[in-house]
Amino acid sequence: MNKKGPIIIIEDDEDDQLLLIEVFKRLTITNEIIFFEDPEEALIYLTSSDVEPFIVLSDINMPKLSGLELREKVHANESLRLKCIPYLFFTTSAEQQHVIDAYSKSVQGFFVKPISLDKLEQMMRKIIDYWLECTSPDYVR
Repeated sequence: MNKKGPIIIIEDDEDDQLLLIEVFKRLTITNEIIFFEDPEEALIYLTSSDVEPFIVLSDINMPKLSGLELREKVHANESLRLKCIPYLFFTTSAEQQHVIDAYSKSVQGFFVKPISLDKLEQMMRKIIDYWLECTSPDYVR
């Protein structure tokens, strides 16, 4: 896990993107934030670049390729698995089957988007702090 790497956010809702930008500014996060509205573009980026992201935050309900389908493809890619990238779902609802499916695909967290900006900021602070403290094997090229 590259703690200085970019934070990849796969989110097709522009309002949610703007809220996350505001939260990361408030938290003074220095990692680059890269948004993808299209999960297929995110997959191409993750599999074809040398970038080692810090965290991937993904919505579940997206057109073309759902967040669960994207996670399955990321998890099936051995090169990406070896990078030890925390992959978290960040979505508007927690249907029980989605949560079960997410964890069956080895997701590292499932979070429901809070309603208020303050609660979103608190949640993101906890997520970022947790992964900054977490130890993972070094990625070997």
